[in-house]
Amino acid sequence: MRGTALVLGGGGPVGGAWMTGVLAGLAEAGVDLDRADVIIGTSAGAIFGARLAAGEAPGELYERQLARSDKVELRVTAAQTIRFLWAALGSRDPQRSVRRLGRAALGAHTGPESELLDAVGTLLRGARDWPGRALRITAVDAETGTLETFDAHTKVPLLEAVAASCAVPLVSPPVTAAGRRWIDGGSRTTTNVHLADGYDHILAVAPIPKAVGPHPSAPQQAAQLAAQGAEITLVTPDRPSRRAMGRDLTANARRPAAARAGHTQAMALAHAVHAVWRGGV
Repeated sequence: MRGTALVLGGGGPVGGAWMTGVLAGLAEAGVDLDRADVIIGTSAGAIFGARLAAGEAPGELYERQLARSDKVELRVTAAQTIRFLWAALGSRDPQRSVRRLGRAALGAHTGPESELLDAVGTLLRGARDWPGRALRITAVDAETGTLETFDAHTKVPLLEAVAASCAVPLVSPPVTAAGRRWIDGGSRTTTNVHLADGYDHILAVAPIPKAVGPHPSAPQQAAQLAAQGAEITLVTPDRPSRRAMGRDLTANARRPAAARAGHTQAMALAHAVHAVWRGGV
């Protein structure tokens, strides 16, 4: 398979804001993101990937972060954090780790699925149908720990697919779709760069380079694809961006600063990204 793939990872409200800054900065610098033959989105990347695929411009995504629109309240308690870490770090085996996390999510007392669906529906800005552009949304089966992707051919509505990808274990309820229960697509790996295997020109934006637990990082996955011959650019937060993002990636107050930092970082990287991306034409 030849062509270009745009891979967008998860990172909560703040990481998502940084990602919109990166996308907008690259677009302003002449990187034509519309050239992507496929968009692969995970968690926050599923939301913004769906909106890009539906035709929303990167600059619009960015401006809404600066204006403090697209606000979502993701409240994470200390108890939820402890239970998450206990489940994810309880095994050195990747499959066992994610299955522990899935079991914990299925047993957790969280709000109803309808609340998550409503929140995601608002962030999708009313988009309920799969776009014409190729879009793949990741989610993890809460019972088996298997990573799956949804697209226009899977008969899962776009809203349910994106909500499943955003269902943070122990914070949000697992989402029911296709007769299964699903948790955040970043539960195994935050960006799922490996799903771009087969594409020869890849741009991956990873607000969080590595998931909690014994799972491969985005840099490791990118290196593997590069070793197989793909031209790949992986963008992760630089030091100024990490400082702007802070440690609490649910803190809505940090979204504008994180978005600006991503925009600045992208402008500095644009020449190198453009060289890789242009090769996919």
